[in-house]
Amino acid sequence: MHIKHTILATTTVLMSLPAVTAMAADVNVYSYRQPELIAPLTEAFTEATGINVNVAYLEKGMVERLKAEGDRSPADVILTVDISRLAEAVDAGVTQPVVTDKLQANVPAKYHDPEGQWWGLTTRARIVYASRDRVAEGEVTTYEDLADPKWKGRICTRSGTHTYMIGLTSAYLAHHGEEDTKAWLEGVKANLARKPQGNDRAQVKAIWAGECDISLGNTYYMGKMLADPEQIEWANSVRLDFPTFEGGGTHVNISGVALTKAAKNYDEAVQFIEYLTSPEAQEIYAEANSEYPIAPGTKATDLVASWGTFEPDELNLMEIATHRGDALRLTEEVDYDG
Repeated sequence: MHIKHTILATTTVLMSLPAVTAMAADVNVYSYRQPELIAPLTEAFTEATGINVNVAYLEKGMVERLKAEGDRSPADVILTVDISRLAEAVDAGVTQPVVTDKLQANVPAKYHDPEGQWWGLTTRARIVYASRDRVAEGEVTTYEDLADPKWKGRICTRSGTHTYMIGLTSAYLAHHGEEDTKAWLEGVKANLARKPQGNDRAQVKAIWAGECDISLGNTYYMGKMLADPEQIEWANSVRLDFPTFEGGGTHVNISGVALTKAAKNYDEAVQFIEYLTSPEAQEIYAEANSEYPIAPGTKATDLVASWGTFEPDELNLMEIATHRGDALRLTEEVDYDG
């Protein structure tokens, strides 16, 4: 499958929100996903249906903007990543439920809101990047094991308050409760080689530089590093290990889509959401960002499949999201970033 990185005239890419206008046979989208990821999908949808897709690409503040706009919002659909952001939109009351036979057939129950407030498109696992030279295969086993003193001075992570880290800590809370989670955070902090800093790729660079031996990161960053000539050497210095929770599976997070409460183009928006969850669209989307499609019968790309297989944790992501406030509080109580 080849991804096209062009945007046809039928798809309007909008860099300023006031330019988004509701039109007949249009769908208006607010997106945290980058233009190069969205363009192939909107192009294919427009070609198949004749419905134009107008996209406003945002860096932050989506929920705040939707709340401020209220019923006047031009947005019909939101596209975002991470269960915390999806749950934030639901909690803010800026989405509305949509449930159809196609959506239920395309998206497994654990990857959508039980009430239909949001639907998953692709997943990424939060795993361990391990030094090929200094960490033996099989040495990384569980998330719980990361607090073992054997890793003292060997772990690098980004800020514990970043949404990706809070997602993992929230999942730990769902599995083990508050007391054990706080002890785990203290143990991981004690094993850090340096104060949390940078993004997930910066941790892999630190492994390559010999500053630490393992780090936590999302799987798709391997694809991004392999596509960057300056970062290939970092990527080749590590392998992906897939830890699990004791009694559970590997923690995954999600990219997802939701129908806004203010949607003016309701029928077109539902049709677009159904298309995004279709096997065809999920494979396009997953290839563009080195993620895992979730529709039954879909497959990851050869590159992603080469990283290894894993069993995703069975906890529903909305259940995990309910713990994010406590996860942040515990992270701050142990002064993880200090």
